[in-house]
Amino acid sequence: MRNLLIAGALGLVLAIVALLPAAAQAQTRRLVALGDSLTQGYGLPPGDGFVPQLQAWLDAEGAAVSVINAGVSGDTTAGGLSRLDWTLADPVDAMIVALGGNDLLRAIPPDEARRNLDAILTRTAASSIPVLLVPVSAPGNYGADYKHDFDAIYPELAARHGALLAGDILAPILDRPDRAAALRDLMQPDGIHPNARGVGLVVAAIGPRVLDLLAGLN
Repeated sequence: MRNLLIAGALGLVLAIVALLPAAAQAQTRRLVALGDSLTQGYGLPPGDGFVPQLQAWLDAEGAAVSVINAGVSGDTTAGGLSRLDWTLADPVDAMIVALGGNDLLRAIPPDEARRNLDAILTRTAASSIPVLLVPVSAPGNYGADYKHDFDAIYPELAARHGALLAGDILAPILDRPDRAAALRDLMQPDGIHPNARGVGLVVAAIGPRVLDLLAGLN
């Protein structure tokens, strides 16, 4: 009888142990990165893009999170908005929104980009999805008024919707004092997309804000 009880207890322990990986997996948060080619990993091997490098950074920090790549090369804020419902079709615990670079490349009016980002944040807020909003800064060659209006979009919308705000996505490269060397050593030949080393700097800068985003989850 005693041996039967011991065997039964051992079987129960083994069953619980077998379930532990599934339980741990159930606790893993799903973080969606909604963006354009900078998010998608344009021009880079699969393991060197923003999402895989961010995943590795978060893993090293002990964060139980799975980063989902929802970056589409060439996407504008309008494109991100148009596929938002599809992006949210599966459960999402938190979201990074990193859009606007292609709006700048196409000189889309700031008011239009603002409306699209506002709609994205309105939709995510309605679904109780916390957001980290990642800005991109307008170049000066569009004129001071355009730059002022475009750059103001991100802090204003973050404040309105209660989203977290990151720094400019390319600031870790473009704001270096050795800018010419940084453009040569940290960017791809197109001068628009970071290379693997440049992405590493971007991830190192944005990573702490992603941890702040995850810390706010229940």
